[in-house]
Amino acid sequence: MTNAAQSARSMWMLFEPIHAVTYFAPEARSAFEQAGLHGFWRGYFAGRAAPLGPAGPAVVTASFFNFAPAFVARAVPGIWELITPEEALRTRLAGAAEALRGLLAGRESEAAAAADLLGQAVAELDCPGRVLAAANAALLVDDAEGSGALARLWQAATLLREHRGDGHFAALAAADIDGCEALVLRCGLDMRRTCNRYGAGPTRRGNPRCAG
Repeated sequence: MTNAAQSARSMWMLFEPIHAVTYFAPEARSAFEQAGLHGFWRGYFAGRAAPLGPAGPAVVTASFFNFAPAFVARAVPGIWELITPEEALRTRLAGAAEALRGLLAGRESEAAAAADLLGQAVAELDCPGRVLAAANAALLVDDAEGSGALARLWQAATLLREHRGDGHFAALAAADIDGCEALVLRCGLDMRRTCNRYGAGPTRRGNPRCAG
């Protein structure tokens, strides 16, 4: 593995758990439920798709890449009848910050320093062709907005995560590999799964990403 690849993998292992609290931490899940989004997938689709605005199923399917269109259509656009994208953005940020507040208690100064460093890094990102990254880049927050360091940390980690994912999707598309094929190849490699305390991702409930 090249040094660049090693660095990319190390960054993913460090910052993916920060992003992932929005899906798996009790505080974040509770925030979506209190906003009227009951069930895991409603919160997932509303929170992740909200930067795109009130996008329909075709746009969400294309930008998420490896979810079955029929599965996406069961959540989108119905979620926008329950919550607006603006409300979903506020909910996901508040829930993520609350989750990190508990996880990083006593490490507030380190979290603030990390948020500052990540803020500098994401400010230099180039987003052409990276739809989810560009949508999240438009949402970067700072302490002047009263968001706090934990919210900035989460938003920056989320932008890095979506930027990385957009790059993966572009590489797969260039190789003529669709989302379902990518998941089959991933399973065939039998790669060691690196989990955080909240699990490895939505696929732990089966595999709706390539189900019909």
